[in-house]
Amino acid sequence: MMAFSLQHLRSEGIRFLSRVRSSEQHAVLLLAAGVGILGAFATMAFRVAVDYAQWLLTGRHDTLVEMARHLSPSARVLIPVVGGLLAGALLWLQRKRHDSTGIDYMEAIAGGDGRIPIRASLLRSTSSLCTIVTGGSIGREGAMIQLAALSASILGRCLKLGRSNLRTLVACGAAAGVASAYSAPLAGAVFVCEIVLGSIASDRFVPILMASVVSNITVIAVLGYHPPYILPDIPVLPIMGMIWFLPLGLLAGLCTPIFLRLLAMTRFLFDRSGLTPLLSLAVGGLGVGLLSLQAPEVWGNGYEVVNAVLHTPWPAQALVSILLFKLLATALTTGSGAIGGIFTPSLFVGAMLGCLYGVWLQQLRLENVATPQIYAVIGMGAFLAASSRAPLMSILMIFEMTSNYQIMLPLILACVVAYFSSRACAGKSMYTLMSRRDRDQQAHRQLKATTVQQIVKPAQTTLAPEATISDLVTVFNEFAVKYVYVVDSAQRLCGEVALNDVTAWLYRDGRSIESTGEPQLPCTAAQLMRQRLQPLLPEMSITSALAHFMQHQGERLPVVRSGEDPVLLGIVDKSSVLDIYVRQSAASI
Repeated sequence: MMAFSLQHLRSEGIRFLSRVRSSEQHAVLLLAAGVGILGAFATMAFRVAVDYAQWLLTGRHDTLVEMARHLSPSARVLIPVVGGLLAGALLWLQRKRHDSTGIDYMEAIAGGDGRIPIRASLLRSTSSLCTIVTGGSIGREGAMIQLAALSASILGRCLKLGRSNLRTLVACGAAAGVASAYSAPLAGAVFVCEIVLGSIASDRFVPILMASVVSNITVIAVLGYHPPYILPDIPVLPIMGMIWFLPLGLLAGLCTPIFLRLLAMTRFLFDRSGLTPLLSLAVGGLGVGLLSLQAPEVWGNGYEVVNAVLHTPWPAQALVSILLFKLLATALTTGSGAIGGIFTPSLFVGAMLGCLYGVWLQQLRLENVATPQIYAVIGMGAFLAASSRAPLMSILMIFEMTSNYQIMLPLILACVVAYFSSRACAGKSMYTLMSRRDRDQQAHRQLKATTVQQIVKPAQTTLAPEATISDLVTVFNEFAVKYVYVVDSAQRLCGEVALNDVTAWLYRDGRSIESTGEPQLPCTAAQLMRQRLQPLLPEMSITSALAHFMQHQGERLPVVRSGEDPVLLGIVDKSSVLDIYVRQSAASI
């Protein structure tokens, strides 16, 4: 009867816990849907603010490129400078009142507690708004995603969610921001999982996907919003023509490190200049303004130019000119410290490279060659895959924007080739979080590759089993150690003698002489020997060796050839293990 009661109680408890877990998952899904709506309205508010600010500035609702074309040369130079001053002033105010750590949504999701500062995020988003409205060559998606994630963080804190659920909710907000910016809900969910979280786990992917889909539906229902890129109709591509997409992927993968190094070098130069954020952004705006005198297409994130390239033929000279000017404008904007995304500029560069590649193939008059516009579409995905180190997200985003299955095979080929060729060039991701994750993985691989055999030292504190107590005392006096290792004639480790045991024996022997006048029998190392230490093996990694030291209070451990043949090879110091571990860990920071 008692056994039946316990079994019944256990089964009821398991059933209750499963119901609680199930209800918690349902609650997270409902919250994710709510975050999708909040994220959609946050991005719509930013988009409306950009349009309204442009109207206040110029009295026009044109695109930024059209606005630049209608401005006088002096206004074309002055407006980006004023925008840089305003953006820099807001950043100065934010950095004066708030710490910069913990603001970015990626850090809040990947390593933080999900709490994003409200005032600091709003100041940075407003700074991004000033840069975007005045022609800064940067993506607006950065501020959109940040605001969507901030709205999720505020909701989670109001509901007093735990750390894990709050981080999940902020991840849902970020996905909602991507989906509403690009009308690509599946790519938005994969973006957060692949880039921010580093893996696609079902327990998080389902609510993230829910938020992404709801956000996309909300934007379409409220604004009738469509993707920013109006892609051309894509015909059935010949199978033999698929081979021409492989060099395009290789080109994108090889050019990506150059693009990212240009951005990093410009940022380094601005940092070394010693300029304040206010002056730094003003100088960046001045550079964009001067470039726009020759090419007004450098204003903005490049939507208008890419759409023009996708629907009208462009000569190679014009493509090269616009690409170079846009690269310089983007480097100046991001290098000066402007807040925004480089996701959209990456798509711009990919489209230009792809179109140039298509024009070059047409000039060669090869067979089974598609139109330059098709290569431009594939180039967008390939360059994004290489720069973001997220090939799956890139494939899904281009596919969702085209809604054409004919593009899948060449898109996959180009994105995979671009991804691996970029990694082969030791190129970093455009997201510092992924670059840090790559460094962590590299450091972990180096730790696993470093073995005990590389840091073994000679074992000077060894004695034979027949060594006397006097021999043991001599060794302990000469070396500041806690153990003497006992080895046989073949140098096989038999055990160890502890300093405490020798001290205890001498104390007992002294008491025996004092009480009886007769000393105890002579003591040998074999009599005091024990087998308390777990020896290391030469093929062990540093991580495994450190785990052994965590179970041992001493500063050294013996190293033997193998468990079956315990020939003593030497010793390893704990300090040596910790030194390698700290150096490899510091290299990943």
